[in-house]
Amino acid sequence: MSALDTEVFRTQNTASNSLCPMKAAHWPPLRTRPDSLHYCMYFKDLSLIEPLLRALEAVGYEQPTPIQQQAIPIVLSKSDLLGCAQTGTGKTAAFALPMLQLLSERPRTEGKTPIRALILTPTRELAIQIAESFNDYGKFLKIRNLVIFGGVNQNPQTDALRRGTEVLIATPGRLLDLMNQGFVHLKDIEIFVLDEADRMLDMGFIHDVKRVIAKLPEKRQTLFFSATMPPEIAGLADSILTNPAKVEVTPVSSTAEKIEQSVYFVDKANKRHLLAELLKNTEIRSALVFSRTKHGANRVAGDLTKAGIKAEAIHGNKSQSARQAALANFKSGKTRVLVATDIAARGIDIDELSHVINFDLPNIPETYVHRIGRTGRAGLSGVAFSFCEAEEVPYLRDIQKLIGQVVPVVLDHPYAADLSVPAPGQPAPKKQHKPLPKRPQPLRKPAPENSGQPASEKRENAQQQPERQHNRPAPHARNSGERPQQQRRPDRPQREERPQREERPQREERPQREERKPRPQERPVRNERREESRQQPKPQQRQEAKPEQTESSLTRRGRFASILEVATIEKQERPRKPGADKKHRR
Repeated sequence: MSALDTEVFRTQNTASNSLCPMKAAHWPPLRTRPDSLHYCMYFKDLSLIEPLLRALEAVGYEQPTPIQQQAIPIVLSKSDLLGCAQTGTGKTAAFALPMLQLLSERPRTEGKTPIRALILTPTRELAIQIAESFNDYGKFLKIRNLVIFGGVNQNPQTDALRRGTEVLIATPGRLLDLMNQGFVHLKDIEIFVLDEADRMLDMGFIHDVKRVIAKLPEKRQTLFFSATMPPEIAGLADSILTNPAKVEVTPVSSTAEKIEQSVYFVDKANKRHLLAELLKNTEIRSALVFSRTKHGANRVAGDLTKAGIKAEAIHGNKSQSARQAALANFKSGKTRVLVATDIAARGIDIDELSHVINFDLPNIPETYVHRIGRTGRAGLSGVAFSFCEAEEVPYLRDIQKLIGQVVPVVLDHPYAADLSVPAPGQPAPKKQHKPLPKRPQPLRKPAPENSGQPASEKRENAQQQPERQHNRPAPHARNSGERPQQQRRPDRPQREERPQREERPQREERPQREERKPRPQERPVRNERREESRQQPKPQQRQEAKPEQTESSLTRRGRFASILEVATIEKQERPRKPGADKKHRR
């Protein structure tokens, strides 16, 4: 490779800045590669070492993709990198190959192997995919790598960390957990890779990423990859990158040219029937179906299984072993259809995936580009079907506006719905609001019987009717304070004519009340009776009633009978304790 190819230029590439959705003035002058890189048609032209070339030949890779042509020389020059590339462009090899070469060139320290490279990914599937790529590319190098993620037992991961690893691939949650437990130390990091940064933001991991970055050493090489550049991601990249070189192959709004896209207008209730109808076609060897929700993924997989189609679901609620088993069955061909959510499908890399079906259209247009990018990889062709119901028409219009083309509509199917989408650039049809319901009319009193009479007859009848007599006082009477005389009803008798009420007798003439009899003397209080009974001597009736006992009687009864009598007498003469009567009564 010539010196012109290996040298890094500092230029202001305004065309490249216009592709990525962020302001060009926000970044300092970016370093880009000259056009001579486009003539590098083989990996051997990128100054890769011989073990890496042998590994690439073993996996069948000969020609690098555009992002690999531009990124590999920048990473080998130990410079920071900002990469904007759509999914399926080969960006994993763009940073994995040069990282393995740099780590192999630097001598390994004695003792326990420290962590020298850290790769952060948003999902477990993507982390496993990157680890598999490192195993394939570094099979002829003595560089150990380890992948850690949540949802599984941490003991195997901590045992591998104790043995030591040079490359650590992790998700943010499990990495922070092991850091807090003291199993992971990041003081020896030389290369830091943040992959799928925009998805980190969507999944809420951006704060965890910032906590991890705070533990990294300041002197390091940082590689930053993101498909989109929202303001939060642009600010994060600006804070962790130092004079980065920018690589952008295609804008996020572009879709692969070899992907055949089409949309089916269908009602929500008929989507599952349409999906089963399409899968009857034997040309669909494998299909990845996208659902918006986890519950929807389970329902779609269940409906396909009932229809006799082998299908499995993969989403965040599934255990890691179940997700790995479903993904392995899909890659091996045991499962024909894999139903997944957007987050779970992140990292699914299948080169020979023939069809992608959007069972639910995404509400984010960029997600549509990521979905259909799962097919048509490695230069192969692919097909993408999308189902659109009435509520998803605005989503389809935003997608067409983003990709800059109209997705063809398929009308020849048994479940077609009458919908229409305006072309990009045309205003959306105004919503027709339903008229508000009219207010109920107030109830009217029924018309009188003479309502049909002419006006002259009505006036004559009104004159013949007697005038109503009102009891309201006249205005002059109210003002003067005089009380008007109320007219008396004619049928009411005069006051004098009313029967007189019988006079009540005077108080003196009333019969006197009988005098009350004197109440008997009040009984003494219970406590007083108790005291009196205690003061009175108890009669010894038993002693008086008994005859005098003689010596002969004692002899006849015996000594035992005399002892009982003596005990009875002593018990009667013994004074009682206070409160004994109360216990006896109870």
